[in-house]
Amino acid sequence: MVLNKKRPWSWPAYLEEEKAIAAPVKLFKEHQSFPQSRNSFKVGMKLEGLDPSHPSLFCVLTVAEIQGYRVRLHFDGYPECYDFWANADSWDLKPAGWCEKYGHKLLLPKGCKDGEFNWNVYVKNCRGQLAPKHLFKSLNTSVTPSGFRAGMKLEAVNRKKPSQICVATIAAVVDNRLLINFDNWDDTYDYWCDASNPYIHPVGYCKDAGLTLTPPADYKEPESFSWEKYLEETGSQAAPARAFKPRPPHGFQYWMKVEAVDKRNPMLIRVATISDTDDHRVKIHFDGWSAEYDYWVETDWPDLHPVGWCQKTGHPLQNPDSELLAMIVSGFDEVLAPPGPGCPTPRCNGIGHIRGPPSPEDISLQQALHESVFSPGLSTSPPHRVALCWDKHCQLLPEVLGLTAKRVATWSAEEVASFVKGLPGCKEHATTFKTEQIDGEAFLLLTQADIVKILSIKLGPALKIYNSILMLKNADEE
Repeated sequence: MVLNKKRPWSWPAYLEEEKAIAAPVKLFKEHQSFPQSRNSFKVGMKLEGLDPSHPSLFCVLTVAEIQGYRVRLHFDGYPECYDFWANADSWDLKPAGWCEKYGHKLLLPKGCKDGEFNWNVYVKNCRGQLAPKHLFKSLNTSVTPSGFRAGMKLEAVNRKKPSQICVATIAAVVDNRLLINFDNWDDTYDYWCDASNPYIHPVGYCKDAGLTLTPPADYKEPESFSWEKYLEETGSQAAPARAFKPRPPHGFQYWMKVEAVDKRNPMLIRVATISDTDDHRVKIHFDGWSAEYDYWVETDWPDLHPVGWCQKTGHPLQNPDSELLAMIVSGFDEVLAPPGPGCPTPRCNGIGHIRGPPSPEDISLQQALHESVFSPGLSTSPPHRVALCWDKHCQLLPEVLGLTAKRVATWSAEEVASFVKGLPGCKEHATTFKTEQIDGEAFLLLTQADIVKILSIKLGPALKIYNSILMLKNADEE
């Protein structure tokens, strides 16, 4: 395929062509807008930070990659598949020693013992370096008294199911931020917020508003839940109503253009449109993609940015005219699906890698080969169901029939290797999974990039292996 030469994509030309407007910069919070300083983090620097999947945990992190004003962070002692991206000025990032100074527990790397960990010794042994304190913008945040205290009770929205308001507790107060924990729920539902967050309310809010309040998990006689009784039972007090400072509705409007991180592939920032709004959220639509990939985010989401943010910070922007991206996605289907019409893969035009040599841009976009939703720390939205032509793919990968992700998660590394060995054209790669001790749970967490980059498996077999993982996930959903 020969790509048509056209002038470089630009925001001004695109806005004019679409007869659209850029979302005004004034609508964005400071942490979303254009940064006032450069990203001075460097690969190999070590720090402390929050685990996005378990917001109550502070962990030992290493900067693994720099992309403009963003950093990819690696959990020391854990597989790369748990890495996550954050902005350089993220409040979630802290310098080494922060947890010890402020009395927070630091989750140590595997092999390190509590009471024996010392940052200076650890960095020396790792031959790394500590990230300098001046790089952490959150340390300069002014703190104002809020009236909130750890242990106070309140009513809070479950962000994973916004229609649900639950009994919750302030698990911690740090600077101007509160850690919300739902009573008797695990910490994967926790989130940090400030006093202006629209999802936290004083005790009695649901009763006054005529809404249903969800009692704590496993609470005896939930139908007769009473705040007065519960506060007495738990020996706790309600957060004072005066401490809540609800923010006014936002000013984002339908059809405004923005730049937004793709939650399903967080290394990418795409050209996007506000496709819908409510009081405190906006729906993100990626231009040039099907509406099935749209999702809702809070208006203060740190990965939502004004037009021009990528150019200003030196971050690549995925624009809707990227024919290369369509080529890559097409290549996924060409390897895995029988020829002919009716391809279920979005954006497929029947042209893949085998009809044209890959360019350096293909390689830089290799993680777009999949629409991964299995990386940790992603969206609080329900998992995206990858479109699969089940009957056709099962003809190519009959080994998957009858299996589910739940069953595979219990497999040993030997069982995973045996499964991979049975996939067409993958026999020679089976030993890799055994050598790397990839058990069933780890196998299900693998992304396309993991299989190609880390396990060094070629594109064809890698696509078959990754598609088998998607099919297993899909089988669970069925």
